[in-house]
Amino acid sequence: MKPISLLLFGVLCAFSQPVGFGVKGGIPLTNFVSSVNSGTFDFNSSTNRYIVGPTVELRLPAGLGVEFDALYRRLHYNGSGILDGAFTTSQTTGNNWEFPLLLKYRIPTEVVKPYVDAGIAWNTLTGIKQTVMSPSSTFSSSNPPELHRNVSEGFVVGVGVDFHILLHISPEVRYTRWGSTLLQDASGILQTKRDQAEFLVGITF
Repeated sequence: MKPISLLLFGVLCAFSQPVGFGVKGGIPLTNFVSSVNSGTFDFNSSTNRYIVGPTVELRLPAGLGVEFDALYRRLHYNGSGILDGAFTTSQTTGNNWEFPLLLKYRIPTEVVKPYVDAGIAWNTLTGIKQTVMSPSSTFSSSNPPELHRNVSEGFVVGVGVDFHILLHISPEVRYTRWGSTLLQDASGILQTKRDQAEFLVGITF
């Protein structure tokens, strides 16, 4: 019974700590999808300049905290070139969600608290739709040939500052190294980047 009692005591202590809820948003500092021209079939991608989603943090003693985010961005890329002897274009759209789980440490100062965080993240694609158009046909697919996998895991580190005046306002620069690419075509001219950097601002109660 003693291990169970200790576990229950730990859970009760954790949930007795303040919990902050809010929103986190920002801009990517790197492209989510990278592409180059091959001369035969070319891809073009532009990074949407926003990332946004809910955030929750369990604030622990000694400046520690545990944070979980659900960050959303929209992706799109186009392709054009000669396939099977005909000029063909494609348009692909989808949703990308990042789910970072971070351990955070704040330097214990009065109002402005610098902090560092680190942890793991999951990256997933949803709602993928590709429309391919040629002179003889048009068709759509939710499973384009560039889709390498739907989910990837990565390691996250970040540095930021927590301003606490009624609300917690926390600008942060965050870097993520993903374990694998989500999109990668057979010739390697289009792929999601494994190194990602973001500037984020969190607002929590």
